[in-house]
Amino acid sequence: MGLFDSLSISASGLTAERLRMDVTAENLANAQSTRGPDGQPYRRKAVVLASTGDDGGFATALARAQGRTGAGRSGGGVEVVAIVEDDQPGRRVYDPGHPDADEQGYVTMPNVDTVTEMVDLISASRSYEANVTAMQTAKQMFGKTLELLK
Repeated sequence: MGLFDSLSISASGLTAERLRMDVTAENLANAQSTRGPDGQPYRRKAVVLASTGDDGGFATALARAQGRTGAGRSGGGVEVVAIVEDDQPGRRVYDPGHPDADEQGYVTMPNVDTVTEMVDLISASRSYEANVTAMQTAKQMFGKTLELLK
């Protein structure tokens, strides 16, 4: 593992968590949108993440740190694979006065649950904060290392 790998891993996490927060905010903003550009209710979106580099986990990292051969290459963080739409049907609400109501007076609402979205937003925010803390810690360690080398 190189000197700046920890910074690039945290940076990839920051980028991914920022996108998760943006998508969650979009879901919350459209929680009541009954008609989109295609004429259908808004569909909840989710971010799909995947790790980059090897998937050996702790054992592979330990083997690399001990200098054993065949340990593989270093991990690279996380990347966004896709932003997918949830295929769950929207809930139907009886509101005959709504402009998007069908013949029976029901409106199909988006499949967005605001409580779930708020939990996802808090999770992404905490993950973002953890990556910032990891970057700050790595920066402090680099500074201490340079002080020792003087």
